[in-house]
Amino acid sequence: MTATILLIRHAAHVELGNTLTGRRRDVALSRDGLEQARIVGDLLGVEAIDAVYASPRERAYYTAREIAEPHELKVGVVDDLDEIDFGDWTGLGFSALEGDPVWTEWNESRSTARPPNGESMGEAVERTTRALAALAADHPGGTIACVSHCDIIRGAIAHYLGLSLDNMLRFDIDTASVSRLALGDWGARIMTVNERLYQ
Repeated sequence: MTATILLIRHAAHVELGNTLTGRRRDVALSRDGLEQARIVGDLLGVEAIDAVYASPRERAYYTAREIAEPHELKVGVVDDLDEIDFGDWTGLGFSALEGDPVWTEWNESRSTARPPNGESMGEAVERTTRALAALAADHPGGTIACVSHCDIIRGAIAHYLGLSLDNMLRFDIDTASVSRLALGDWGARIMTVNERLYQ
């Protein structure tokens, strides 16, 4: 049985583009992000959605809550949808990371690189796809909204397309965007990538 999964990146937050926020818990949505979440929630409110899940990060949970509300659903928190564990890089500004050879390697060789004291991209993709398979099995024939993070979604899509993780930065996953896939025990099919419903 096939489930439809909506992979939704959380809406914009207050440190977007400046800080590698990673797994910090204290990162709230910005004013634009609150509006993005509201609009996406309204637009997805007319679609049939059977369950809504989110990463434990506040920015993901709040976005998911806006999506769940029109359907009168509760948000389930799934730890395996969490952001990459960036280890020692968590909370650093992107300007501080520029010129770091390990950071450069991370962005050029995602299949082999690892953040200092963090998790590899392969490990992040393995837990994410494991979680998505379990959710699809729990909702056969259903539609599931899963709110997660940019590179988590990129990595999952690259995995399902059979792309090397070294190539996952070749497509964008914007804030509050929706990417759709069909997932079953037969495999996966990507239907859309990076729909920007709020524009």
